[in-house]
Amino acid sequence: MNTSLSDCPIGAFDSGVGGLTVVQAMRELLPSEDILYLGDTARVPYGNKSPDTIIRYSRENMAYLRSHGVKAVVVACNTASAHALAVLQKESDIPVIGVIAPGVEAALSATRNQRIGIIGTHGTIQSEAYQNLLRQSRSEVMITAIAAPLLVSLVEEDWLSHPATHLILEEYLAPMKAARVDTVVLACTHYPLLKPLAQRILGPEVVLVDSAQNAAAALARTLETSAIKRSSGSGKGRITICATDLPAQFSRLVERFLGEKIKKISQVSLS
Repeated sequence: MNTSLSDCPIGAFDSGVGGLTVVQAMRELLPSEDILYLGDTARVPYGNKSPDTIIRYSRENMAYLRSHGVKAVVVACNTASAHALAVLQKESDIPVIGVIAPGVEAALSATRNQRIGIIGTHGTIQSEAYQNLLRQSRSEVMITAIAAPLLVSLVEEDWLSHPATHLILEEYLAPMKAARVDTVVLACTHYPLLKPLAQRILGPEVVLVDSAQNAAAALARTLETSAIKRSSGSGKGRITICATDLPAQFSRLVERFLGEKIKKISQVSLS
């Protein structure tokens, strides 16, 4: 094992706070690892940007994380994973993991009737990244893909149990119930917080695929096979949160998404 490299932090980035659900999953699975998270909050959201712009932003995020000596990077953003992951992987000499492929792999393993639903932002659904990868892996799969633009705001308002959220999510999921899907991919990093509500609406027989958990599992496998996983005897890893802007509610959202208090959040420049 490369001891010096194994002790380096893992980098992760997203356009905002949603990627912290991926970081939380990483913390649960890899508690000894140090993590550096970058939220590009000055330029959020990415979903309404062109692919070229998303690639440029992702390269800048990657450069910032690399300048801090990370040993691997998780693209904790569905939109950036859809448009920029292949470019970042080609240009990088360290592992770069996205959230789409792990979610697709988990969905294909879970489905029994080959009917899979995908719920995400407009940008993710319109990119067809999930749909294309599902079809490439299994041509006979039947896909119901739904854009759910209202859910991110509801999560950030902490309306997880609000009657309005139940009604809106029920409306979004109705086509999936009609299509009799048995597996649904939560293709937005905000959506794991809505998992209990979605499960109640869809029923216990439907498998919900959490892209955050599956991305963390893919990272853990990569660290193991690359022999750069930090020793479990190293104690609890540190987490560092940086953002390109610090809006008033950012600290509150960080603690909610991460599930723990953070002493300091630093504002950084990517230029």
